Amino acid sequence: MKVLYNDGHIDECPADELTHVVRHSAAHIMAQAIKRLYPEADFAYGPATDNGFYYDIDLPEGQKISEEDFPAIEAEMRKIVKENLKFTVFELPRAEAVALMEERGEKYKVEHIGDLPEDARITFYQQGEYVDMCVGPHLTYTKALKAFKLTGVSGAYWKGDKNNKMLIRVNGTAFATKDELDEHLRLLEEAKKRDHRKIGREMDIFMMRDEAPGFPFFLPNGMTLKNELLNYWREIHRAAGYVEISTPMIMSKELWKTSGHWDHYKDNMYSTIIDDEEYCVKPMNCPGGVLVYSSKPHSYRELPIRAGEIGLVHRHEMRGALHGLFRVRCFNQDDAHLFVRPDQLTDEIIGVVNLIDSVYEKFGFTYHLELSTRPEDSMGSDEDWERAEEALRVALEKLGKDYVVNEGDGAFYGPKIDFHLEDSLGRTWQCGTVQLDFQMPINFDLEYTDADGSKKRPIMLHRVCFGSIERFIGILIEHFAGKFPTWLAPCQVKVLPVSEKSREYARSVTERLEAAGIRAVLDERDEKIGYKIREARNIDRPPYMLIIGEQEVEAGNISVRDRSNETVTRELDEFVADVVSEIADRR
Repeated sequence: MKVLYNDGHIDECPADELTHVVRHSAAHIMAQAIKRLYPEADFAYGPATDNGFYYDIDLPEGQKISEEDFPAIEAEMRKIVKENLKFTVFELPRAEAVALMEERGEKYKVEHIGDLPEDARITFYQQGEYVDMCVGPHLTYTKALKAFKLTGVSGAYWKGDKNNKMLIRVNGTAFATKDELDEHLRLLEEAKKRDHRKIGREMDIFMMRDEAPGFPFFLPNGMTLKNELLNYWREIHRAAGYVEISTPMIMSKELWKTSGHWDHYKDNMYSTIIDDEEYCVKPMNCPGGVLVYSSKPHSYRELPIRAGEIGLVHRHEMRGALHGLFRVRCFNQDDAHLFVRPDQLTDEIIGVVNLIDSVYEKFGFTYHLELSTRPEDSMGSDEDWERAEEALRVALEKLGKDYVVNEGDGAFYGPKIDFHLEDSLGRTWQCGTVQLDFQMPINFDLEYTDADGSKKRPIMLHRVCFGSIERFIGILIEHFAGKFPTWLAPCQVKVLPVSEKSREYARSVTERLEAAGIRAVLDERDEKIGYKIREARNIDRPPYMLIIGEQEVEAGNISVRDRSNETVTRELDEFVADVVSEIADRR
């Protein structure tokens, strides 16, 4: 497919850029359709995104756009596509660009241009009567847009600043072909069914309350799930030579000033006054880990020190950004801080990457790696940053891992390797990370005594496997659609007696399962067995259901139904041994 670039030339679009160009063009066509239907609409930003496109729109008082209006907007978009309007591009100096946007009543575009350099030349794309400032590229004609769909509406502050006006954000998606769009919409529907908020309520995993926005409540089944994850975490970390620590949730503001977090993160921190001094609720665990290291002298022989912590942290998030377990205001972070000598650095990074790799393999996740480099808002010397980034590159290359460089997205104190895992619907989530830090050991004057008796400064590695335990549970709920592996499932076996005559035997079966350490739930209600099976399948989602009728009572065996809905007759002791083995191996 040919596209129009902002220098005016037309060329074949590279395959890896086509979806972005299609979505970018769809955003302009949607804006044109909205302008026709709402002539007083004023437009802000309207980019293509990884999942589609959106436009932020300001409407006069009393006017709104809801999903009920989508059919009319899509119909107008199809009309514009059918008109086969030609995309054209032109460029203006800054002053003329401002004049054009003022003439067209686009106050947000005028403000946007005002943020650009004085000598900037601004490109505009036009199709029919619609003109928009844009760097392109775009399709050559509107008829080339074959498959699009509006997907939602929400609110968004102008420039993302809560002090600015709230605008209407209309979201959509577009693809080069209808088949691609249909598959995407199918996945969206599947994602709705797997929504962790819905399944979390159904399975009694967690709840949210208006009395504590952004602060999740974990219910008994959720605590079972969380504790199993933490048991696994502790087991693999003990085997990898980690020790576990716990640090206070509230510490002096002076600590956070020394660490650098106050200058770089204070807007996201909660604070309180204790004994007339300001204290902060920790948003990260690392300064506490540093204090533990600095509490006594260390020899080079002790390093590396690998200190893990399941620490509860609090971060202020905008209320409108809160989303189930994915975006909360408090969460447990499976942190670890490694204090290493320079000669140990590469091996320790490799060890961390391999550990995180084993965790994701356990859950069936694939992932890709990103190396995030120095951001603009950073601390430390150029030399330290170059050394740190090079150390991460060397480790990745020794591992033979493919990675992409994410320029400028490192932490303020050091570069990092991020793990972006892919779930069963093909969505990606950033979870694990390895961050290299030369700065905090300097800020806190950390030392160890080297072999020659001299004082040396350790290098600090920050890393997480799950990231936020709460967020990881949300990802697991959606990845497995609540059908967890047996070792994680809150209810591992549901025992379903068919009638009153089989209840006593069903109770003895349940007791045998519980004695073996299997989480079994007996359903003794006076309901038909078909209803019990459907409810167990849709609510509890156990790996196994045991159907206990008169035949099972007489034979002294069990009928086992697994998630494939296949039912087989088995001996109870044999079944118990297999399930215990499955749990122990975390299969």
